[in-house]
Amino acid sequence: MSPRAGNAGPHTLAFVESPVQLLNVLEWAHAHAPGVGLTLVVLSPLDPMTRGQLRRMSDLARDEGHQVRWEEARGGPLAPFQTIGGLTGLLRRARRVVLGDPFSRYVQLLLTITHARDLVVVDDGTATMEFVGQLARGERLVRWHRKGGRPGPRDVIFAPVSASARRRLTPSAGRRIEIFSSMPMEETPAGVTVGANTFAWTRARFGPPRITKGADMVGTSLVETGVVDDGRYLEAVRVLAQAHGATRYFAHRREGTDKLHRLAVETGLEIVRPELPLELIARRGPIGRTILSFPSTVVHTLPLALSGTEVRVAVCDIDPAWLTENASPRAQGFLSGVTGTARDVHRLSPTATPKPADPTQSAGTAGFTAPPGPAGLTGPAAPPGAAGAVAAG
Repeated sequence: MSPRAGNAGPHTLAFVESPVQLLNVLEWAHAHAPGVGLTLVVLSPLDPMTRGQLRRMSDLARDEGHQVRWEEARGGPLAPFQTIGGLTGLLRRARRVVLGDPFSRYVQLLLTITHARDLVVVDDGTATMEFVGQLARGERLVRWHRKGGRPGPRDVIFAPVSASARRRLTPSAGRRIEIFSSMPMEETPAGVTVGANTFAWTRARFGPPRITKGADMVGTSLVETGVVDDGRYLEAVRVLAQAHGATRYFAHRREGTDKLHRLAVETGLEIVRPELPLELIARRGPIGRTILSFPSTVVHTLPLALSGTEVRVAVCDIDPAWLTENASPRAQGFLSGVTGTARDVHRLSPTATPKPADPTQSAGTAGFTAPPGPAGLTGPAAPPGAAGAVAAG
């Protein structure tokens, strides 16, 4: 079977920088050529929780017959040069390249080296929606929460590379571009092939889950990216948890420990740092009958991963009053679009405009379960055999 016919094979090279990207590469491989291995390169970040999740996802990838190459891509000033130098041969031999984040400067640099005629973009969360729109409109690639701001010095220096990457991600007579996504596509670039990610691998590999009577809440990194005020976010979580009887809060991998301590104290929620992407955690269970979320990737992916179960996903809109003064002008419209285009979810209006939490309140430890070791895992989120399987330094 030729590469264009869908065979993953040894000439397919995939680059991932997050656990969700790796999960979606596995979904793509399952959809195109079940049982056929590819070479998967992990461009490891420095964040301990992300590294831990990537280690566990790498184990699952190996179980599926894929070759995993772990690169300490950010391990010092010389690491990028060593990583790119070591990957040059693979890139030039690859017939197809699969990537998870077209906004990544690392990935954009790698795209300038490859001669692959088939490029596949898998989901990196809701950013895929923005990427597709920008590609369709011929715009420069800018993450949605940064759009509207002035380019910094690094942006200016890197502009030629970014422009080259955008050209390589544009279909031509000698280049095929595919987007494999569970996200809605309002604008599809001309000539781009779109494949639907239905989370078939996740449903086949895990579950069905045991469903509890209560509600669980999904965390978000909107505070960390500077979009939402932290005090208003914590108050919104408290109001939602109280209204719906939520008992657990599944932390986003980018959420900081200090914020989570405050959240636990002020809401009484048990904080769980999952060791795998939430789609896998929810599919394995146990999971609440209702999952509460703010606008994020999971409002699109969880209904697919939990298809056939009785779990309900409910999403709470972001009140414009919660946005920080530094939030991108694009933020409110983008977040509303994330919620408005989600299927099979219940939409919740903000129950009240939360007032900022008192910053002088002591951040104790009531209700907060400290993560044991680097993996940052608590409660029922651990898969069998996960103990001790965490990232090395």
